[in-house]
Amino acid sequence: MASLSDAKRLVVKIGSALLVDRATGDLRRDWLLSLAADVARIKARGTDVILVSSGSIALGRGVLGLPKADLALEQSQAAAAVGQIRLARAYEEALAPHGLTTGQVLVTLEDSADRRRYLNSRATLGTLLGLGVVPIVNENDTIATDEIRYGDNDRLAAQVAVTVGADQLVLLSDVDGFYSANPATDPTARRYDVIDDITPEIEAMAGDAGSGLSKGGMKTKLMAARMATGAGCAMAITEGSVHNPLSAMENGAPCTWFTPQLDPHAARKRWIASMKPKGTITLDAGAAQALERGKSLLPAGVTAVTGSFGRGDPVALTGPDGQGLGQGLARYTAAEARAIKGHRSDEIEDILGYPGRAALIHRDDMAL
Repeated sequence: MASLSDAKRLVVKIGSALLVDRATGDLRRDWLLSLAADVARIKARGTDVILVSSGSIALGRGVLGLPKADLALEQSQAAAAVGQIRLARAYEEALAPHGLTTGQVLVTLEDSADRRRYLNSRATLGTLLGLGVVPIVNENDTIATDEIRYGDNDRLAAQVAVTVGADQLVLLSDVDGFYSANPATDPTARRYDVIDDITPEIEAMAGDAGSGLSKGGMKTKLMAARMATGAGCAMAITEGSVHNPLSAMENGAPCTWFTPQLDPHAARKRWIASMKPKGTITLDAGAAQALERGKSLLPAGVTAVTGSFGRGDPVALTGPDGQGLGQGLARYTAAEARAIKGHRSDEIEDILGYPGRAALIHRDDMAL
């Protein structure tokens, strides 16, 4: 069974009902301060932490005096625009006393569906984490329409975990795990401590999308678990309304863990290796040897580029004698790659007319 104490990169999903008092529409500040203390403690032992947080619409609704009933799309987006400022400020004020810097990242479903945007998100989040920042991620409700929405932060949190290569994801929920039936209506419902495989029987227990206690219900949490574990990330569901919910979980509070079969690094490599390449990049001997030592591919080591590919597309990698070395995700288009092949990274801006990334393919985006 996974344990938070083992996490190297942790994503925590926080629902709006945990952050915002439903009766008053006010921020549950004491609860947020307790969560911030948990995050600081976990960060102090070297774990990267990303928070995926709802709450902008709930906060903005109260400020604008909008009804508590379902809002029209434009009302929700207006509430999100007002509430997002308050949500970001609340996290900043809660984490700053611990010496932690926060960053706001707003995304839509399109950002993960489009490979170029996906790579941008991955690079930005990775850089923030490398700088010690705690990213606060939320769906960009001010611009997202129904067609480009996740619609629930369970799946958004799973996608963020996949994007950053997290090894653990925790959904702070209004229920303390996955049950054989809805515990609110069935007193015989049994909670699972560990689920190793999401079988059809497990899926049937989740019921329809509205059967859980939170938005989307247990079905969306299972969808999140399937996405996360498929990418090598363990996922837990636990009750989050108590103060210091992550400490409570580490101290034995009830939860359900969904276990992955691979670690995130191996899962990502397998995913890249399974793609159909859209072009080929040929390396010189020095670059081929550098890749064997775990280095990224720099333009200087490229001798030929064939095919038609865009940024983020898979390409085959071959050595100077034509032998296959593996494949990776290109950080440049085919036309850009042809223009900069054989050149030093510090020449890229002069050649392309704009600054680019030093690596043509980063080592994290290769399967050799």
